[in-house]
Amino acid sequence: MPELSGAPSHTLSEYESKRRLASLGVPVAAERLASTDAEAARAAQEIGCPVAVKLCGDKIAHKTERNLVRLGVDSAEAARAAAAELLGAARPEDGPVGVLVAQMVSGRRELIAGCVQDPTFGPCVMLGIGGIFAEALADVVFRLVPLSPADAAEMIDSLQNQKMLDDFRGEPAVDRQMLAEVLLGLSRLVESDPQILSVDLNPLIVCEGRPVAVDALIEVRGA
Repeated sequence: MPELSGAPSHTLSEYESKRRLASLGVPVAAERLASTDAEAARAAQEIGCPVAVKLCGDKIAHKTERNLVRLGVDSAEAARAAAAELLGAARPEDGPVGVLVAQMVSGRRELIAGCVQDPTFGPCVMLGIGGIFAEALADVVFRLVPLSPADAAEMIDSLQNQKMLDDFRGEPAVDRQMLAEVLLGLSRLVESDPQILSVDLNPLIVCEGRPVAVDALIEVRGA
C-alpha cells in the first residue's frame, strides 16, 4: 500500500504485524517464531504438518520475490531442512531474522484488506476481492476511519461480486460478522497508533467460511 509522500518508514516483521492484529480480533493462522532449525522442527510438530516456513524479520517485506517461503512442508525434518536453508539465505542487510512456522490454511477464495493513509482524508480501511481475481475484477471499497459496525457491514455489501461471498464451489458462505470484525480491528489498530502508515492483509484466505490472515505487514513512520 502507498505511504505518505516523503515520510520515512519501516515495516514490522510479519510475526509482529500479526501479533498486533490478532490482539484486536483479526484471525491469524497458528504460528511459531523460531531462531534455529531445531526450533523450527519442534514448531512444526506442535502446530501439525503441513506448515509454511518463511524467513522473518523487520527488513524482509518481500519474501516471495527472494524465494524465502516454503509451502506445504510435510514433516518436522522437512521443516528443519527448510529453516536451515532459509536462515542460510539471510543477507547482512536483513538484520536480525528468524523463521516463521505457520499452519497451512486452504480455501478457494482470497480477499485483501488493510489500511492506508490518504494524504487528503487521513486513514482509510480497504476491503477487496483478492487472489487470481484481483486484477480482473478490481473490486475494492474504502471507508474512512473510525469505522462503525454499520460501516463495516456496508463495505462488505458494497463489493460488486457478492457471489464470491456466498456458497462457493462447495464451500460455505463467508462469515460476514467475522469479516466485519476484521475491518473493525483494522480501524481500531490505526486509531490506536497514529504512527501507522499502512496495513496489508494479503491474502485473507476464506477457510470454511472464516477469513484468516495468512500474511500481514504493518508499515510505521520512522527509519
